Formats: sequence, C-alpha cells, structure tokens
Amino acid sequence: MITTPSERIEEYTRKGWWDDTTLHGQLWRISAAHPDRLAVADQPNREELTGHAPFRLDYAQLRNAAANLACGLLDRGIGPGDALLVQLPNITELYVVYFAASAIGAIVSPLPVQYGGHEIRKAADMLAPSAMITIGRVRETPLAENALAALPGGVPVLVFGADAPAQADAIEIETGEQAGVAARLEQFQSDHPPDANATLTICWTSGTTGTPKGVPRSHNMWFAIGRNSAEAGQIRDGDRLLNPFPMVNMGALGGFVFPGVLHACSVILHQPFDPPVFLKQMEQEKIHFTIAPPAVLNHLAKSEDLWRQFDFSALRCIGSGSAPLSPWMIQTFGEKYGKEIVNFYGSNEGISLYSTPETAPDPETRASMFPRLGSRDMPWKGVAHQTVRTRVVVPDGEEEITEPNVPGELLFAGPTVFDGYLGTPNEGVFTSDGWFRTGDLVEICGDPPNFYRIVGRCKDIINRGGMKISPTEIDILLEGYPGILEGAVCAYPDERLGEKVCACVVPPAAGAAPELEQINAFLLEKGLARFKLPEKMLVLERLPRNPMNKVMRSELEQMVKQHG
Repeated sequence: MITTPSERIEEYTRKGWWDDTTLHGQLWRISAAHPDRLAVADQPNREELTGHAPFRLDYAQLRNAAANLACGLLDRGIGPGDALLVQLPNITELYVVYFAASAIGAIVSPLPVQYGGHEIRKAADMLAPSAMITIGRVRETPLAENALAALPGGVPVLVFGADAPAQADAIEIETGEQAGVAARLEQFQSDHPPDANATLTICWTSGTTGTPKGVPRSHNMWFAIGRNSAEAGQIRDGDRLLNPFPMVNMGALGGFVFPGVLHACSVILHQPFDPPVFLKQMEQEKIHFTIAPPAVLNHLAKSEDLWRQFDFSALRCIGSGSAPLSPWMIQTFGEKYGKEIVNFYGSNEGISLYSTPETAPDPETRASMFPRLGSRDMPWKGVAHQTVRTRVVVPDGEEEITEPNVPGELLFAGPTVFDGYLGTPNEGVFTSDGWFRTGDLVEICGDPPNFYRIVGRCKDIINRGGMKISPTEIDILLEGYPGILEGAVCAYPDERLGEKVCACVVPPAAGAAPELEQINAFLLEKGLARFKLPEKMLVLERLPRNPMNKVMRSELEQMVKQHG
C-alpha cells in the first residue's frame, strides 16, 4: 500500500530526503558488516513479564530470526500489502516482527498492550487484518485469549511461545540460518521488489482527546524521523540505546528502532517502566542514550543519593518529552550529574521538534522552547533544519502569524509527515497547500524570536470567563513543586465563568498532600497570573496517562466531575 502521491515521492527523492532504503534492507547491510555486534536484548525481568527467558541477539541472529519469521508468514499466505495486527510488549519478538514484515512487504499495525477487546475489534474492523501476532500473557493479562475472543472468525492468531492456546498458531523465534530461507526470500523479493515508499506501519494516535486513528507511515517517513532523532540525541555508530517506550508509535520507533538500525546500535529493551530495573540496565549495559519520562527525571533530580549509587559514566545524554519538562531538572542534570537533557516533541503523524544543549543551552529555554526548524532566516543547521518546514497560523485559518507571543496553530511539512489518516475523512487535516495541521497551539518566542513555545492543544484551552488559559503552562510550573510526585491541571465547569482550573496532584507515598493554598502560593511565586490559579484540588494516587505517557486530560476532567 502506497499512500504518497507520486509528485511528493519525486520531489523528496530528487532532494535526497528519501531513497530506496527499507527497514530490512538496512538490517541486511548491518548484519553483513557487524554480524557479531549485539543488536537487541530483552529486559532482565522478561521472565516475570511473559513467562519466557530473555533473548540477546547479535545482528546475524536478528537477520536470521527476521528471515525465518518472514518465510513462516509467507507459508501462512501473508504477503505484500497484508496487514498484521501485533500486540506485544517491548520484547525481542516485536523487534523481529518489524524486520520480518518489511522483508515481505507486509504492514505492521502495533497495538499497545493496554488495549482490550474493544480496541482490538475497532482496529480489525478498519484494517481487515490477515492475522494477529501476540503472546500468551503480559503479567496477568491474557493477551492471546483476549485476541481470540475479540477478532472476527477467520483471522488467525499467531502466538509466540510454547504456551499458546490450542485455538492459536504457535510460532517461535529461530535464530539459526535455516536451509533455503535466504534463497527463498531473495527470489520472493525479486518477484515483489521492496518499495521504500510502501506503507510499513499503521500506528494509532494516542487518543488523548478522542478515538485513536490509524496513521500509515512508509519506510522513508520513518527513516526521515530516525535521522532527525539520531542527530538530536547525538547517537553514534555502535551506541548502546535503552528503550523504555512501547514500540508501538513515534517515541520508540522514531527514537530507537530507526536511529538504531541507521547507526548499527545495540537496542536494549525495557517495559513496563520499573525505575530500579531501568537504572540497573543503564549501568550494566553501559548505555549511551536513553529516554525517560519527565516525572522520573524530576524524581532523580530530587534524589542525588539515588543517582550516585550507580555508574553512569557511559551515558552521553537523556531524552525526555511527551509532557512538560522542568528547568530546574535540566539544570540539576547538567550541573550536578554532568548529563544533558534533550527535549523531544513529536507525534505519529510526523511532528519532530527537538531542543538540545546546542540550540538551547539555557535550561529555561530548553525546557519549554523548540527551535523554529525550517522557518525563514533561522540560524539552525543540520538535517532536521534542512528538511523540516514549520510555520504558525491563526487557529482554523491559514493566515500566517509572525509576531512573537501570539498563540496560533503549528503547521508542519517535510519528509517526516504522513499522508493522512486511514479510513477517516481528512478534511481539515492539511492546509490548502499541503501542510499538516498539528492541532498544537504554539507561540513564537525568545530573544531573538527563534523558538516556539508549546502552549497547549487548540481544543485543550481552559476558557475562564473569556480568559484563555493553557493547562500546559501550569503543568510545567506544578511539576516543580517539591511536595508532590507529579501534577497536572484540567478544566471543571462553573456556572458563572464557564470553566475554572483544578489542580490534580500525586503526593509522595509516605507524605501528606499539600493544601491548595500552598500550591497557589508557589505558583504565584513563580509568576503565574492570579486568574490562572487553580480553584479546586484533587488528590490522586497517579495521573491517568496514555501509552506515550501523556496525561489524559479528558480523564482528569471526568475524575473531577465524579468527585464533585
């Protein structure tokens, strides 16, 4: 399946932004050059997660495993353009599936392990999959049984491991070079030439504001993101990368899988997020680059004794994103720990903004601002600036905003951007001249005004008596409050003003929750305007987050309503 118009393919190929590189083709090249280099490794607690011993595959073994699985899929009648629903945690099998599907031109549609029967049925209705690939269980969740119960009749369920249910088709990872497999694949690819512009994945939007939508992405779109991510994270040949993000969307695929295969890196897997295991992996695997949620980095920044227990001398820098970053956290890591934080902002659709120590040395800037990549007269250099294009327009319009401190919608264009949602009306998704409407509300800022500040979602603004309030702005300040583990704000209805602000906070396990007055005093001290102060507070055990670790504000609003 190719979604990209031929004119776009021709333009980006001519500019050198796209080429004929496929995911499996890149693996084949690396395995020839570095057969013994570690390619992928499971988390040490894999057995308690799925009941199976962890894998560690070098590049030769990864190529063999992908080729063997690819031929196994061909044996089951799966080939070019066929969709595979895949529901696996961050384990080697999921890594192998991407390369195997690439080798035969199949499309991977990965589902978060949190998805249940309802979401599986919706995805199946939209994709008409040729099969679903999963595993027996993740902890206590019976993924294979859930898939069998949810899928319509006739869709086979392929399950990794000997513990597959009787109704499923058991498959295994085979890392040896099997007779005839290489020749068979070579002949198959001769008959069905791989196309880097064909759809490789259909991921699903994170669904913070509505029903998830399918996002088709080609090999070329992914490699464009991978090059940008590698540049931002200073990823080098042979680096060791620790991936804690689910390999189902932009954070992990664009941040680890594609940068990893571009630079022949060793990708170490982690999930679900377990801080003690994560820190031990960073030390024992001699990790050069990783990504961690803001809440975890905030905790480490407040816990110098914990940080000093480990040897992180190999670590070059840490990425973060999906939620606001705190300037004090960035400063602590840089000054006390000698590790720089890179602020990532992206989406499945192809947004790719990065704020690095080079573009934003000041922690205040790096925490909340992103370089205006691809905009006119900007000083930025590198592959991202050469390929990405951005601009700001009035919400629901196309009139460009060039003045600082005026909120508008961020538009995005370039080789990282998808072509449109699957099976969904795409009216209003792109401007008349083809730029993607991100739905993100930003303002031009900085001195000189070379940056964007994310101020929220276009439909996420709190309207307090006609005064528009960005919840993201308050989230950033709230995360710095020392008496809570994490915090976010949301709207709640008010008869007189329409909406007011509620602070939702998670206190320390052994500590008492602060009073609303204490939080507001802190926010005022940080310079927040009084009309933006929370007028209600809700104490929670944890904030509701989607698989990308973004706070689900709509769920917060429902919780506030339930508590009255």
